[in-house]
Amino acid sequence: MKETLKKISDVCKVIFGYGIMISLFGGGLTFFGYVIALIIGGDTAVAICEFMSTYITPNAILLSTVMVLFGIFAMYLAGELSLTPTKREKNVKKSEDKK
Repeated sequence: MKETLKKISDVCKVIFGYGIMISLFGGGLTFFGYVIALIIGGDTAVAICEFMSTYITPNAILLSTVMVLFGIFAMYLAGELSLTPTKREKNVKKSEDKK
């Protein structure tokens, strides 16, 4: 059972990685699109900004949200406790040594 969950988790992590990479590319495309629109100016700049705000930005936000859910699901399946606050043994030992 654990092996199956590990395989599913690995697939989810791969999907998460590629999805976040595409989402970051969309964010960079938006940034450079606005910079180019600022340089060009006029009606062309308005068209570029409308295109970015209508198509690119909402889809990048939606994609990144779905990919974060894939990442959390992958962590859950793998049994990772990355989002759980815990005390680290290293810090506890250092504080005991100082006393």
